[in-house]
Amino acid sequence: MAHVDYFFSTLSPYCYLAGGRLEKIAAHHGATITYKPFDLVAAFPRTGGAPVDQRHPSRTAYRAQELPRQAKKLGMPLNFQPAHFPTNAAPSSYAIIAAQSAEGGDLGGLVHGILRAVWVEQKDIAQDDVIRGCLSAAGFDPSLADKGLLAGAETYAANTEEAVTRGVFGAPFYITDGGQMFWGQDRLADLDAHLAGDL
Repeated sequence: MAHVDYFFSTLSPYCYLAGGRLEKIAAHHGATITYKPFDLVAAFPRTGGAPVDQRHPSRTAYRAQELPRQAKKLGMPLNFQPAHFPTNAAPSSYAIIAAQSAEGGDLGGLVHGILRAVWVEQKDIAQDDVIRGCLSAAGFDPSLADKGLLAGAETYAANTEEAVTRGVFGAPFYITDGGQMFWGQDRLADLDAHLAGDL
């Protein structure tokens, strides 16, 4: 059975734009997914990147065109300047880690719900009530927001180290069990083709 390690940030607009396509692709090919939220901002200086507010003006200008363009192309709503960006991505990441261990709900739905909260619903995903609402909507016990915080912190840090070690330099980033790497929501079609044996 094929497997995909999915490295992502709960603050990334490009992860939001990925929507539920990874889950559909995995289901089509009978592949499994391990969700690996990581600290993208901490990884940037170690992998040649920079946070949005530290990028060259030409890069931020391009981003200002590209994000609305991609959202329109995908038919997805997007607030280009959300009310709570940036915010602390750790609490929402811990909740995803706890939910993955607990099982029983829609993990992909939880990830997308948290990203949608940032980029569509103007919510602060560092707040407990927002995280609890996302957990509940995805079929998880909302009390997971308060459980396993130490384990969540350790896993989040370990995911970040693993990401850097394995060559992850952005998000979303997909790595197959065969070591093939795909960066960006606009490479999901390539991942699909690879899992089909066509690429």
